[in-house]
Amino acid sequence: MPRGERPLDPESGPLFEFAARLRKLRERAGRPTYRDLARHAHYSIATLSSAAAGRQLPSLAVTLAYVRACGGDEREWELIWRRTAEACAGTPAAAAAAEDRHGGETRPPYAGLAAFGESDAGFFFGRERLTAALVEHMKEKRLLVLFGASGSGKSSVLRAGVLPAFSGVRALVFTPGPHPLEECALRLAATAGLDPASVRGDLAAEPAGLHRIVRQILAGRPEGDRAPDELLLVVDQFEEVFTLCRDAEERERFVASLVHAAQAPDSRTRVAVAVRSDFYTHCTRLPALVDILPHAHHPVGPMTAEELRAAITGPAARARLTVESALLTTLTADAHGRPGALPLLSHALLETWRRRRGNALTLAGYRAAGGFEGALTQTAEAFHHALSDSQRGAARRLFVRLVALGEGTEDTKRRVPRQELGDGPDTAHVLEQATRARLLTVDGDHVEIAHEALIRCWTRLGGWLDEDRDQERLLRTLTEAAALWESLDHDPDTLYRGVRLAAAKDLPRQALTARERAFLDAGESAAQEAQRRDRRSLRRLRRLVGALVVLLVCAVAAAGVAVQAQNTVTRQRNEAVALRAADESVRLGPHDPSLAAQVALAAYRHAPQKRTRDALLSTLSLAAYGAGPTGPRPTGHTPAVTADGRTLAMADRAEILLWDITDPRRPRRLATLDGDGVAMNFIEFTPSGNTLVGVGADRTLRLWDVTDPREPAPLSERPTGHADAVYAVAVRRDGRLAATSGYDDTIRLWDITDPARPRTVATLKGHAGNVKPVAFSPDGTTLASGSDDRTIRIWDVSRPRHAATVAVLEGHRHFVDALAYGPDGRTLLSGSDDRTARLWDIGDPARYRRLGELARHADVVAGVAFAPHGRTAVTVGVDGAVKVWDVTDRARPAPLAFLTNPGGSVKEVRHLPADGTLLTVTAHRSVQVWNTDLDRVLADACNRVRGTISRAQWAHHFPRLAYDPPCPRRARADPASGIRPGLPLLRG
Repeated sequence: MPRGERPLDPESGPLFEFAARLRKLRERAGRPTYRDLARHAHYSIATLSSAAAGRQLPSLAVTLAYVRACGGDEREWELIWRRTAEACAGTPAAAAAAEDRHGGETRPPYAGLAAFGESDAGFFFGRERLTAALVEHMKEKRLLVLFGASGSGKSSVLRAGVLPAFSGVRALVFTPGPHPLEECALRLAATAGLDPASVRGDLAAEPAGLHRIVRQILAGRPEGDRAPDELLLVVDQFEEVFTLCRDAEERERFVASLVHAAQAPDSRTRVAVAVRSDFYTHCTRLPALVDILPHAHHPVGPMTAEELRAAITGPAARARLTVESALLTTLTADAHGRPGALPLLSHALLETWRRRRGNALTLAGYRAAGGFEGALTQTAEAFHHALSDSQRGAARRLFVRLVALGEGTEDTKRRVPRQELGDGPDTAHVLEQATRARLLTVDGDHVEIAHEALIRCWTRLGGWLDEDRDQERLLRTLTEAAALWESLDHDPDTLYRGVRLAAAKDLPRQALTARERAFLDAGESAAQEAQRRDRRSLRRLRRLVGALVVLLVCAVAAAGVAVQAQNTVTRQRNEAVALRAADESVRLGPHDPSLAAQVALAAYRHAPQKRTRDALLSTLSLAAYGAGPTGPRPTGHTPAVTADGRTLAMADRAEILLWDITDPRRPRRLATLDGDGVAMNFIEFTPSGNTLVGVGADRTLRLWDVTDPREPAPLSERPTGHADAVYAVAVRRDGRLAATSGYDDTIRLWDITDPARPRTVATLKGHAGNVKPVAFSPDGTTLASGSDDRTIRIWDVSRPRHAATVAVLEGHRHFVDALAYGPDGRTLLSGSDDRTARLWDIGDPARYRRLGELARHADVVAGVAFAPHGRTAVTVGVDGAVKVWDVTDRARPAPLAFLTNPGGSVKEVRHLPADGTLLTVTAHRSVQVWNTDLDRVLADACNRVRGTISRAQWAHHFPRLAYDPPCPRRARADPASGIRPGLPLLRG
């Protein structure tokens, strides 16, 4: 008797329906055996029985042979097969339909962008070894500071790995938010049934407050409760104490409370803190943390290939799913060695699961979901595409509000109260759809982005942030002011007035919530009332003057004084208008270069002073670089320029792009070098420009032949031998010797006389911290190196095999980040995390002298450079400033220009051969060319103008000043160059 067919799995989705139809067709044909079907269909019994098993979709040829053997309609079944294949391929509609058909009851085995929680511990795989180490650490030391890159899985390993290991222990998990003491007090009060205000007062009074409250909570347990007498406190996203908390005193008290609670002799608290690794330096500035960090911190590194395979297949096996071997291989290769890859991997797996074929996760479903990075972008774009125009505007405003703008660090997600987002129908719809798409998470009355990977990978969101950055900072200030006004029962003294009110009124009304609009309306009403009072006072004053008109002599004298005062007021007003217009021109530059150039020119003409001159140089440099035909522009994070200034190399992740910058305003792309999938940390040309030297994340030295930059070719690859990350590379002027610096506290010298066979010459030791910048002197006899140990070492490398330290320069109060020799070889310029740049006389290294200090930056000095003639130097920093200095008198350097880059932090600077021309690279990978020669900028100014400023635009930027455009006429455009010449600025 033939064996019956196995029951179909209803969870197989489209395959279930397809297999059920095949079985009904066979029943209508009289249920022939598969042996009989095999004789008519010319396929094996196993192939035909598998076609109706519902485990996978058979090929079209097998399907039609099955249908012919059963007497079915082949044309109809071809359509059925194609519809089923399309559904199995994983279109979003099919995935949604499958979930609806299951009633939403099937739990995904993958968390997507969200972190794994304690309830997800059964699906958390791949971090067993790290979890065991963290649990052991917590049991021994009670305090854990977990550092890891964004997306490395810090939150998941704490919530789904460490917490379940302390089963029975009371646990409290929270994020600090803008007020960490208040957030901690609310969680403790809810656990202990206490008044939150009194708990916050205890926490703020002294560090021991948290320890006492925990003991009070544990003492109130019911008798007979055998749970461990401890509290496990988990502070996730600890970086919020720097990005969201503005009160330094509250920040330090919060951290001191955590440390004391964990280290008290009778401690009953175990504390685990998860913080992004790029905030390590910030943590060292907290007095309570700096001493314990060496013993309490634990890094979260990338997962090994074996761990990645476990993270992929473990949840699937738990859900009784299978993973195609091709998919497993592809996912492991895509994720291995990539920092911050875990949320992208989890999201790609979630989208692949939604497009599963039966109980199998397939490579086809993965590709249909968009691949590794494309899955997240595809989900976000699908969500955005489904919105109406008004809803897209609401989505833009909502997502931008949910990002905390970085100050020298990457942007981070921001947890905000629901009421801050407004209550309009579009906002409610966008919030609902974004939550369904798992782009946002809603926790009670708070909303936040599911993971910071969305900020990095969704290009549209990155564009919104770049466009709205200054506006968003102003909006955040307005939000805080409106909240304060509402909390103080609409106290009129907290309202905006004057310049702050005028600036806030320029914000788009649709970008404001109802509370913010009410705040501005109240401020406007108060300002109008103040104006009415002023007018009444003025009328009374006029009546008094009329009564005294008989005193003719006094009236004439008063009139003379009034005229003089009016002239003074007018002059001061015009100067104030010009200064404000100069500042506006810098902010306007990236968006409308032509208008920005004219505003800056007019501001300089009305008030020719340092501030307007700097704004003019900043704006016209931006306008000049943006002019001309559209085309690709250099981007990347590390530049290298040949000695003749004609060729630029930009390292952009795992690629190096070569550009012809003979005319910096019109760069031409020449070629692309493949870094073998390895991100390049630093690149440098040899002085001849024929060889490019680079070091990457894999600690390998690579050399390329770029004699013909259109046809570059790899020459060699050699492991550097550094035991940790390689930071920089420098090449001596004769092109025969190179130096690499690393985070293993060493410098290695390389003989690159034969670029195809570089050889290690020597290893230089002496620094007590990460070695960062290195630079050869012009004559090649000495090498300068800067380090996190706050010193600069000068090495004698005239005999590289016997190199030795000849001087240790001390004076910086923080890490040394940048070095540059002057053309005379006697002067060294250094930049540091202490926000200063220093000049040193090292003509005799053994008797070095400190010269002048350039202490004008508001944040880390990230790059320094001398002009080829040595009379000027430039410093750039994380504060976005590009500053040019006159260093003719080395002991008393004087500022020449203070240029502003609206694109944010500036990381690198290179002088170009043309006098006064600079090239900078920002933290957002944009490249900018600056011209600091005022005469040349003015002579070429109107050539950057595309259209004369209109009267309406003039009235907006220069209110109450007569219309006087600086470039009033335009000649015919030159079709070859795209330049429209105009009139010069200075007349007569």
